[in-house]
Amino acid sequence: MSFKSKLKEIRDDITTTFSMGKLQRNRTNRRGRAYIAPELGGGSELLSELIEEQSPWANLPPELLHDVIKRVEGSETSWPGRRDVVACASVCKSWREITKAVVKTPEQCGRITFPISLKQPGPRDAPIQCFIKRERATSTYHLYLGLSPALSGDMSKLLLAAKKIRKATSTDFRISFVGSDFCQASNTYAGKLRSNFLGTKFTINDCQPPCPRMKSNCKLQRKVRSIQVSPGVPARNHSVATVSYELNVLRTRGPRRMHCTIHSIPISAIQEGGIAFTPLEFNNPADDQSPSLYASKVKHPLIDFISTSHAESSNSICSKMDPLVLKNKAPRWHEQLQCWCLNFKGRVTVASVKNFQLVAAVEPCQNVPVEEQEKVILQFGKIGKDIFTMDYRYPLSAFQAFAICLSSFDTKPACE
Repeated sequence: MSFKSKLKEIRDDITTTFSMGKLQRNRTNRRGRAYIAPELGGGSELLSELIEEQSPWANLPPELLHDVIKRVEGSETSWPGRRDVVACASVCKSWREITKAVVKTPEQCGRITFPISLKQPGPRDAPIQCFIKRERATSTYHLYLGLSPALSGDMSKLLLAAKKIRKATSTDFRISFVGSDFCQASNTYAGKLRSNFLGTKFTINDCQPPCPRMKSNCKLQRKVRSIQVSPGVPARNHSVATVSYELNVLRTRGPRRMHCTIHSIPISAIQEGGIAFTPLEFNNPADDQSPSLYASKVKHPLIDFISTSHAESSNSICSKMDPLVLKNKAPRWHEQLQCWCLNFKGRVTVASVKNFQLVAAVEPCQNVPVEEQEKVILQFGKIGKDIFTMDYRYPLSAFQAFAICLSSFDTKPACE
């Protein structure tokens, strides 16, 4: 009997126990992430204890278990086979801890396994290739892992989903780990993107707090409404990045010009020997600090690229804790085609004003290597009707890259 058959036996063995744990969580009104990964929250301890008592697989020697899970992780390198790795982490607490120790981050292995991988930086060597499907009727956007819908088909792995909500003075894109629940009070809520009235400036809010060292660059925007947020699940939006589009006053033809300030990532992340903050697990909102601590005034205000001149920025004192700034790569004019062109290396096939490539915008005093300055960190472009590709790499995460790309879908009459 193959190991996959044994793994199926493990799933069947814990089905009854899992149902009991799910019933207990519903009674306590605490919702977990068991539908994607073993981040269960309040009811996880009871579920693990029940499985350890009833399942014969929970008492395997740690050395043997480590070897088994390592072989499964090494053999299943892509989805949907990657589900077997998630299934190993869903057996019990001991299996989960060993699986989390075996599975590497996307920066290290270039693969996405658990939901926390969507909040971790991408690989350094090669980008992770994804595509976005836009549903005009429902104003929703779905991010899938894969080259394109034609190549991936029905086996595409859904990573994130967003829903566009228009308001009187702004537009919100609520981002969720699932495609059916966009409520901010839900544990599936990942964050949101909010625009200003003109659609020229966007703020990326993360439901998870940033790195403690970068909190001075980030703001907490807390908005609690009794009709949306339950008392047991506080809604918190940490402002981790801003996206600004330059105004096109003269109405000249050409691509949009944009700047992205990632307040949660320091410029030292792309310097030689630098690292970016990598969260290893989701934080429980109830364990966060009190709102009064977050509501204090920020020492370093958010950067506004529209009002800040280049002379002022060049004269400022460089620091390793300055936020990472991205700018769109300037295209070149093609005389034969009579259009602006960028080398997307075959990943973009349809001309669109939404297409862009982002590179690091650095100052000479920041000592960033030339190869890092020329490296495309995020690229986004159209390949068909309502189908777009999104390729991202270190130091951006899938969540941050998806939020930046969503800003391109909003209407910008003042920038075109």
